[in-house]
Amino acid sequence: MPRISPELHLTLRLPDTDAPLRHRIAESILDEIRGGRLRPGDPLPSTRALAGHLTVARASVVDAYDELCSSGYANARAGSGTRIAPGADVAARAHVASHAVTRTSERAAQAVAATPEPRWDLTPGHPDPGLISTTDWRRAWRSAAAAPVTSDVPGPDGHPELRRALAGHLRRTRGIAARPDELVIVPGVGSALRTLVAAAGLGGRDVVFEEPGYTRARRDLESSGARTRCVPVDDDGLDPALLRSTDAAAYCTPAHQYPMGARMPVGRRARLVADAAASGTLIIEDDYDGEFRYDVSALPALRSIDRGPDCVAYVGTASKILTPAIRVAWAIAPPALRPGIVRALDTTGESCCAITALALAHFIDSGALSRHLARASRTYAARRSAFVAALQQQLSAVGTDGVGVAGIEAGLHVVLTLPRSVDDVALSAELQDHGVTVPSLADYRTTPGGPRGLVCGYARLPESQARGAAGVIGEVVCRHLH
Repeated sequence: MPRISPELHLTLRLPDTDAPLRHRIAESILDEIRGGRLRPGDPLPSTRALAGHLTVARASVVDAYDELCSSGYANARAGSGTRIAPGADVAARAHVASHAVTRTSERAAQAVAATPEPRWDLTPGHPDPGLISTTDWRRAWRSAAAAPVTSDVPGPDGHPELRRALAGHLRRTRGIAARPDELVIVPGVGSALRTLVAAAGLGGRDVVFEEPGYTRARRDLESSGARTRCVPVDDDGLDPALLRSTDAAAYCTPAHQYPMGARMPVGRRARLVADAAASGTLIIEDDYDGEFRYDVSALPALRSIDRGPDCVAYVGTASKILTPAIRVAWAIAPPALRPGIVRALDTTGESCCAITALALAHFIDSGALSRHLARASRTYAARRSAFVAALQQQLSAVGTDGVGVAGIEAGLHVVLTLPRSVDDVALSAELQDHGVTVPSLADYRTTPGGPRGLVCGYARLPESQARGAAGVIGEVVCRHLH
C-alpha cells in the first residue's frame, strides 16, 4: 500500500544559520530522514505546498529539491513527484551532506570568528557557477572527450556542432532565426568586437557608445582602432535620435543596458534598426544577459526585427549564463560582413578551444542548458527580490530622498541611483572598508558628469545574506547623504 502523502503532516524546522535558504530547506528534510519521519519511497510535498508551509519563495524549495536529487537523497520523475531515494536513511544517519561543506581548522575558525564584518562581493557581471548541475556538466565534458582527436585548428567555419546547437537555442530563446553557417564562434566578446571592427572597416571612424557603458567593450573597440563617441542613455537606453550621419556603427545593450539596466522599448528598437538600415550604420547588439528576465515578457532582439539581419551584428556569450571561465562567444553579422570576418580571423588566428566548444554543444543539445537557465532564473529572481526588498527597507527607514533602485526587471545586477551631489567613488571606497565590494557608476563613465550610483551584482549573494549586505550599504549611503 502506498504511503500517505506528507503534504499535511510534514513539519519542517529550518536551521537558524547563515547558510543559503536552499541548503537550510534541504538540511531540514535530512533531519526528518534521520529521525525516521521520512523513509525511502516516501513522497515529498509539492514545492508549492512546502513553500506555503515555510512561507518562502517556491524557487527556494525547487532549488532544495534539485540539491537533494543531485546528491542522491531523492528521485524526481515526471508525473510521480519527488520521493526519498533508496539508501537515503543510511546516508542521512551518517551525516553525509547534500552539498559541499567547507571545513576549517580550529585556528582558521577562530580567525573567521574574530573578523568584525563579513565580506560581500557584489561585483556585477558574474553568474553563480554553483548553480550548474554537476551531473550535466560532467556528462557534457565526457561526451566531448570521447570525440576523435583532430589536428585541425578551428577557423571561422569551425565548431559545426556548437553552431547548430546555438542556432536552435537562439531561435527558441531570443527569436533569432539564423542558419548555423551564419554563426561565428570566437573566444570571448572582446574577440567578437575586434573582428567586427576589422571586418566592417571601423578603424578611425565614429562608433556610438552608451554613456555610462560597458568599459571593457569600449576599450576593445578603441584598441582595435575605432573612435568611440559616447552619448548619454536615458530610462529607455540608447536614443536613436542621438545618432549622426557620420556614425559608422553603434554599440548597444538593449536587453538590459549595461550598467543602468534599462530595457529598450519596442518602438525605439524598431526606429534604431530602421534608421540604421537606411543610413548603412552597423548596429552591434551585445546581448550579454538577455536570457534572464523577471516578471516581464521578452522583447525582440534587434537582430530579429524586420531588416535587422541586414544591419545588426548580434553578439552573445556563455560568460553570463554559465561562467566567465568558459571563453566562448558567438556573433551573427550581416551577410555583407562575412568575407571580412573570415579574413580578420584568418589574420589574427583567434579561435575557440574545440573541446570546450564541443562540450558546450552537448550541454545545449542534451537540454541541460534549458534546465540550467530555468533553475538559475528562479534562484536569481529570489536573490534579486531579497536584496532589493532589504535595500529598500533599509533606505526607507532613514528617509533618503533622491535615492532609488533601477534595472530590476532583467539581468544579474541592479543600480542604486544617488543624487548628483554624492561622491560615488568615495562611497564605493568606504563600502570596501566595511566589507562590501561594489563598484560605482564612475567606473562606467567617461566624463566627470553623468549619473551617480552603485552597480550591485546580486547573482552570487545568498538570500540569507541580503539583509546584511543591504544594511551596510544603507548605513554608509546615509552618512554620505546627511
